[in-house]
This record gives sequence, structure tokens and C-alpha cells, in this order.
Amino acid sequence: MKASVVGASGFTGGELCRLVDGHPEFELAQATSREYANRTVGHVHPNLRHVDLRFTEPDELERVDVLFAATPHGVSMNNVDAFRAAADTVVDLSADFRLSNEAAYDEWYDGHDRPELLAEAEYALPELNRENLPGADLIAAGGCNATATILGLLPLFEADVLSGDEQVVVDVKVGSSEGGAGGGRASSHAERSGVVRPYAPTGHRHEAEIQDFLGLDVSFTVHAVDMVRGAAATCHVFPDEPVSKGDLWSAYRGSYEEEPFVRLAAGGGGVYRYPEPKAVAGSNFAEVGFELDPANRRLVVFSAIDNMMKGSAGQAIHAANIAVGLAETAGLESTGFHPVGAP
Repeated sequence: MKASVVGASGFTGGELCRLVDGHPEFELAQATSREYANRTVGHVHPNLRHVDLRFTEPDELERVDVLFAATPHGVSMNNVDAFRAAADTVVDLSADFRLSNEAAYDEWYDGHDRPELLAEAEYALPELNRENLPGADLIAAGGCNATATILGLLPLFEADVLSGDEQVVVDVKVGSSEGGAGGGRASSHAERSGVVRPYAPTGHRHEAEIQDFLGLDVSFTVHAVDMVRGAAATCHVFPDEPVSKGDLWSAYRGSYEEEPFVRLAAGGGGVYRYPEPKAVAGSNFAEVGFELDPANRRLVVFSAIDNMMKGSAGQAIHAANIAVGLAETAGLESTGFHPVGAP
């Protein structure tokens, strides 16, 4: 199957190119970039120097089976007709089609130019929305911070530990790649190195996804930390009713035991006792764990992903595999590396 990547010169676009290039069923037929048109893909992404392909203008789309759009917010909604004309399946990695209604875009973004398409789009996270992905032709990959949070909390809803009325406080720590290839002063190495910097203490847009798909209002804070890849969510949950460790193991195993890309890490032995991004760097795995704090009637849930993989490009490939009828794990079998430097 032929695949194209629109916005291929960014970090996420490059990760999509890498995954498509190594996919057993996809062929990377086109990679677009206005800035680097006519340059080789390897000129921007040195890990892809072996790929015999040059960037083309995004206005010159070729006909393919699957199109991945790794563009800034607002681009896909204005070009979705061209994308759908060029491909049977469109997977958008921006926020343009993640939310289910126009009112949410009015509240969290700057409105929406194609609200009539929101009902057609399917959320890409298979652990949440697998049953709706086969045959889907417009797919919206989730935000990395929302993905980490949803994966941590979802089993509590499925097991009725949470109803949606409880207090939940979420603290997410993310790597510098979340800021994209463009960056700015805050993303420069001199400013970023060594920090644990709250950059979205309140009002982060990914709250909208959590509200939309879990029906839960969360108190949400995001910190920038000194790593390149990764998102780690710590969720402080205060259930209305007491919950035991056995209840939690039943809930998380019930949700994730058959999932190919979720691993449980909840206080076992060794150095990596709880989820952390370093353990999943370069892979499409998510790690999820928990701990009880009975004295404070608190449950602490941990989840960790590689924001470039499970939080964006890997999630998009996983969803596309399901949509077009391929094996879910195709092109995503890598288990990452250990030991590894800052992910």
C-alpha cells in the first residue's frame, strides 16, 4: 500500500517517514515540505539517508492509499478535501479532528472551519476506540499528554472505580520534542537543559480530549523536563469508595491484558518499578502502573509513553493498520533500547 506524509520535515513527520519506511505493507511514496522541497528526506532526517526520496510541495499530492498529515493545527481542516481526494484513508496528527463537537473548538482553540466533519472522524487510540476504526477514512491521532492520561485512567472507568464526579489531579512531564522542530527560545538547549519547568499550569488544551473521551474534568498541569522523548503522567485520584490493590490489578489486567502495546509496571522489583519514559523510548509501548495511599484515601496512577511514538506517529500507524485491515502490530514491533541516554 502506498503512503504519503504531509508535513514530513518536522519531528513527527520524520518519525512517520521512519515507521512507514520500515513497515512491511506500506511504501513511502511521497513526503511533503514547503521549506525543503526538492531536498532529500535524509537531508533533514539523518536516520533516513538511505531513503531514496525527495520532499515535494504539499500542493502536489500524489494518489496513495493512506495519507498521514503531520501539520500544525488549522492546516488539515483547511486542506482536508485535498487530502481525502488523494487517499482512501487520511490520518491527521494535529488537533483538527480530535474533538467531537464545534463548541469544544470554540472553547479550547480558535473555532473550527469544517465542523460538519467532526462526527465522521474517529479517534485513533485503539485501546479506547478500536471497534470504530476498521474502515474509517478520517482518523484523528490523539495528543500525547491526553494519550498518557487516558491510558492511565481508562481502566478505572471500565471497572467502575471512577464515575466521572471524583477529584482527579494530573501532572504530566514531557520532553522537548513535544515542542516540535520549530521550537523557540524556551526550547533551545541552553534554556531547556536541566529544567523542571511548569509551562502549562492550568488550561492545557489536552484537557479537552480527556473531558471528551472519559467524561472527566481534571486538574491538569504540564512540566517541561530535561529529556528529548517522553511523556509521563502522574494522576492523583480520590475515589468515592475504598478500593483494594486486588481491585486495581483486576481492573488494569481486565483492560490491558490482551493489548499488544500496553505493559503494567506497578511496584515490582528492580530499578524500573513504575512506568517511566526511558523504559519505552523508541517504542510504541505504553507503561501503566498504580499505588495506593490508604491514609489519604488516594490512588496514584502512573503512565509513560514515548510522545513521538505512542503519543503521535506510532499511534497513527497502529490506527491505520486497523483501519485498512492489516495486523495491528505491523511496523511497530520494535521494543526500544536499554540502556539509553536521555530519551
